[in-house]
Amino acid sequence: MGGTATGPASGVRTVAVIGGGTMGNGIAQVFAHNGRQVTLVDVDEGRLAAALGAIEKSLQRVARKGALAEGDIPGILARIRRSTRLDEAAQSQLVIEAVSENLEVKGRVFAALDQAAPAGTILASNTSSISITRLAAFTRRPDRVIGMHFMNPVPVMKLVEVIRGLDTSDATWGVIQALTAELGKLAVPANDSPGFVSNRVLMPMINEAVFCVHEGVATPADVDEIMKLGMAHPLGPLALADLIGLDVCLAILEVLQRDLGDDKYRPCPLLRKMVAAGHLGRKSGRGFHTYTG
Repeated sequence: MGGTATGPASGVRTVAVIGGGTMGNGIAQVFAHNGRQVTLVDVDEGRLAAALGAIEKSLQRVARKGALAEGDIPGILARIRRSTRLDEAAQSQLVIEAVSENLEVKGRVFAALDQAAPAGTILASNTSSISITRLAAFTRRPDRVIGMHFMNPVPVMKLVEVIRGLDTSDATWGVIQALTAELGKLAVPANDSPGFVSNRVLMPMINEAVFCVHEGVATPADVDEIMKLGMAHPLGPLALADLIGLDVCLAILEVLQRDLGDDKYRPCPLLRKMVAAGHLGRKSGRGFHTYTG
C-alpha cells in the first residue's frame, strides 16, 4: 500500500524511528514493507544489528504465511538505513520516537530532534502513557507533535492509537490518519490523558492478575487459563505482560498512579520485585512464565 505514482496521500515518503527495541524495529519493518525509506536510530551499533536481524526473521515469518514473497525481503531490508545520529534521523518527513517509557529521556530526544529537524518535520511518539502535550513542550513546534501508539507485535496488530496534544494541528492529524491507512492499519483517536484508552483499561487488569498471584489466589498459569477460557482472551494477562515487558508495565502503572492521582493504579509489590530482579518477561527469558529461544 505504498501509494500511486503521484505519491501517497499522506505525502510521507521518509520516516525515522528512534529506538531499535521491540517496538522500534516493528515500526521500522512496517514502514519499510510499505515502501518508505526508513532511518532506524539507536545509540548502540550492536542494538541496531540485532534490530535488523529481528526484522529479517519477522519478514521470513510473514513470507512463510504467504503474505509476502520471499524474494521481496532483500528489497524491504534495503530500505532501512541504520544510524547512531539523531541529526540524520531529523531529515526525515516524520520521526517516531520509541525509546524507554520515561519522560526525561523522551524529552531529551524531542528537544534534540526539534533543534535538528526542518520546520515541516512531524515529531511523533510511540509512548504508551506519557502526555503528548508534555512532550510537545520540549519543542518549538507543538502543532506538529502527535502520539502514534502502535500495538505489539507491530507487524500484526491493526490498531494505531493516535493522540493529539493540546496544540496538535488538524493538518498534522490529517497526515497521520492518511499515513496510518496507507500502512494497512486503523487510526483510532484518543484524548491526551495518562495511559490514553488502551493502557488505562489494560494495565489495571494486568495489575490485578499480578495481585492474584501475589496473594496466592492462583498460579500464573491458572490465572491465564481462566482468563483465556472464561473471557475468550487469546492471551492471558500475565503472558501478555511478559510480552509487553514487566518493566514497561510497571512504568505505565507509575504514570497512571502519579498523573491521575488514584491509588487504584498502585503497582503490585510483586511486579516491582520481579522488575528489580531482572525478570522482565520474554525479553529476559523469564517473567511470570519461562521462555527459551
